[in-house]
Amino acid sequence: MPGVEPTFSLLLVCPDRKGIVAAVAGFLSDHDASIVEAKQFNDQLTRRFYMRAVFTAVGPKFLSLEKLRTEFALLANTYDMSWQIEDTARRVRVLIAVSKLDHCLQDLLFRWRSGVLPVEVVGVVSNHPDLRSLVEWHQIPFHHLPVKTETRPEQEAALLELFSSYEADLLVLARYMQILSNEMCRALSGRCINIHHSFLPSFKGARPYHQAYARGVKIIGATAHYVTADLDEGPIIEQAVERVGHEHTPERFQEIGRDLEAIVLARAVRWHAERRILLDGQRSVILS
Repeated sequence: MPGVEPTFSLLLVCPDRKGIVAAVAGFLSDHDASIVEAKQFNDQLTRRFYMRAVFTAVGPKFLSLEKLRTEFALLANTYDMSWQIEDTARRVRVLIAVSKLDHCLQDLLFRWRSGVLPVEVVGVVSNHPDLRSLVEWHQIPFHHLPVKTETRPEQEAALLELFSSYEADLLVLARYMQILSNEMCRALSGRCINIHHSFLPSFKGARPYHQAYARGVKIIGATAHYVTADLDEGPIIEQAVERVGHEHTPERFQEIGRDLEAIVLARAVRWHAERRILLDGQRSVILS
């Protein structure tokens, strides 16, 4: 838009110590950058510091993005930071994986087409052909990659090749009912979000609603998390719950849960796309 300055986002995490905010603000000011949004969190238990800043270029000293990154790296080394600086105009490119259930896929595509989910959906991959017509109606490429135990390595290699060829930034498992191999999880570390139809860490693995019913729970939930080699134990991004009663069947649990799954997954993808999530070991911190 004419008259709108380009904006950039900075995410960082480091050991907590005096002067971090002043150093970052001073660096940006010295490079003719003006902070328009900032959020930080000091974890008093772990002594870790987390920060997100959005800034604009306001003068001739502002360097190119690559040069700015190069110079910021010097400051980051001083404070032992893990960090990233991104152009907010660049939308995260998302490849979606799904099996047969379409509620999360439908919700993501609706939000994307409506302009409320700031991503670029580049394709959909599935181990079943059932959702081809839905995906192609949205004018998105659909890729059917069937998988059996004996063909899993080849299927995952094909999925990774699609991810690379689309120059995707994020793989979203929108009820993709396959367990990724350890190699696949490592290849997509920090770049793969799953929706689990349960309130983790309870009821991991298959048929969590039936597990919850058997335990007589009073609430059910959904959890969006980053995928790791440890099944359903990756850093949690977002969760939501709904009350249930003894009169509810496992099938009713599933109906209630699907609404939660769609909402929770959309929030997680949005926060990732807006670069609000800081990963630190097994934990995620959301600066919203």
